[in-house]
Amino acid sequence: MLGMNQALDKGVDICYAINNMEYEHSRNQVYLLNYHLVWCPKRRRPILTGKVAQKLRGIFAQVAEEKRVKILALEIRPDHLHLFVSCYPQMVVHKLVKAFKGRSSNILRKEFPSLLKLPSLWTNSYFVSTAGNVSSETIQKYIEAQSTI
Repeated sequence: MLGMNQALDKGVDICYAINNMEYEHSRNQVYLLNYHLVWCPKRRRPILTGKVAQKLRGIFAQVAEEKRVKILALEIRPDHLHLFVSCYPQMVVHKLVKAFKGRSSNILRKEFPSLLKLPSLWTNSYFVSTAGNVSSETIQKYIEAQSTI
């Protein structure tokens, strides 16, 4: 196992906790960037249910792995979704949202022809907030509580 300085010299990502907050490390950065994202289908149609929601979870997991971001929480409601992610500083939020929306729209509309009735799967807009004003745990609890509403 590498020591911290050796790991940093080799560019290995490591993380450790300070005050219950996990800070990520790369060769020349220490960071904690968590984003709460919310968006909805076009015309806020309640289409994110059943097999569509299941497939959407899989697509999001795949995109997150490719983009090297961590999904901390994901709650899919019929007419909107909450996504809580942790990412690295070079990841631009609008490009991350575009990756999630674009891939999911493409795959879901091919697999579920009923979604082709909408002019596009997602609205152009989205909500984003950093976890700076509240703790990450608070946001995770809020997202998890969405499933009980």
